Amino acid sequence: MVEVVVLLKVLIKLDLPPTPNGGSRSLSTSFNKAKQSFLSKSALDWLPWIKTMPDFLIAKNVNVIKSPFTTPKNHLLNRRGEMKTLRHLVTSLVILLGASVMIVFISGGQVVEPADETIIRFGHGSEESNERHLAVLHFKELVENKSNGNIQVQVYPNEQLGSEAEMIESVTLNDLQMVASSAFSQYDQRISVFELPYLFSSYEEAWNVLDGKIGEKAAEPLLENNLRILSYFENGFRHVTSNQPIESPNDLNGLKIRTPESPLSLGTFKTLGANPTPMAFGELYTALQQGTVDAQENPVANIHSSKFQEVQKYLNFTGHQYMPLPVAVSEDFWQSLSPYSQNIVKDSAQEAAQYHRDLIVKNEDKMVKELQEDGMKVIEPDTEQFEKDTEMVYEHFKNEFGDEMVEEILQQVKE
Repeated sequence: MVEVVVLLKVLIKLDLPPTPNGGSRSLSTSFNKAKQSFLSKSALDWLPWIKTMPDFLIAKNVNVIKSPFTTPKNHLLNRRGEMKTLRHLVTSLVILLGASVMIVFISGGQVVEPADETIIRFGHGSEESNERHLAVLHFKELVENKSNGNIQVQVYPNEQLGSEAEMIESVTLNDLQMVASSAFSQYDQRISVFELPYLFSSYEEAWNVLDGKIGEKAAEPLLENNLRILSYFENGFRHVTSNQPIESPNDLNGLKIRTPESPLSLGTFKTLGANPTPMAFGELYTALQQGTVDAQENPVANIHSSKFQEVQKYLNFTGHQYMPLPVAVSEDFWQSLSPYSQNIVKDSAQEAAQYHRDLIVKNEDKMVKELQEDGMKVIEPDTEQFEKDTEMVYEHFKNEFGDEMVEEILQQVKE
């Protein structure tokens, strides 16, 4: 690689002067044009310039050339020898590039690897106004910039490619390359350990756990289903919206409430006495409008972007669950990428995750205020009884999957 960079620096700095006595095309014109072609194209595009470079030094009207290869002024070059030297330089450069398995050029002190264009189709379930969509667009921008446009990201918001469960299934089949969703527990419930009721008391507690070894450990089993978790976007703390105030668990008795297709969510609300009804997020607004369900529970960002204040009267700050938003890539697709491209995609996913988190925290108070301005009433219940009533959810999870991971999380939260 060092030899490649050295030769490139020589090539970049090398400019041959015009050939004396002119001609419609000169060695300097051809060489310098080939140099620019190399700096903007791949070696395969550059090879024709080597093959077609005219033998200007053989031409009768070419006698003297000033170049880095010349000896002092007025020295006559061996014309065929000079052409051979130039061709050898260029050919050696391309061979070195090919042997290095990557095409490089010097740009801002960085080494960049062009490749055939790779397409990532990325689906998610939120509207274009939602912070989730803005975070995915940020991911797209990061990937395309870091890859110099060789990796293109196509974004499909608002369940355009199916429900979250259907999009995840598409990723397992590599029909879709990436998805941001909270519905991975259909493949392995251990990923939902972070959704245990009242597990975290702050965003920072949750992020410290997710971005460490526990986050990696919870994601590992999904590899068996061709799903690799790259980062955890933000979903946030979930709250109940309803047409009646929720001030204690008793107010949830018999309430038909929409939840995601998550066993922990279903178990939590069954424990609290409600009647949880899973359905696709895209169907929720209409279901609330028509009275198919009485209530729903979501983070503030989703409540705000979906305009649930139009069909619900109360925002009840139950904060019953924190829910991350895992971002997964098809493992088959992941293995088709070079290590260089894998680093770009993973680093961008992690940067976009923090970008999403910061957006949520920054905008949440503003969103609540706008919901109130639109007529939604905010209820802040005492959550102590909610916490007590949901303790059995922990026991069920521990009985199902062991208590090791739960205890690890609780220990890290205390530290």
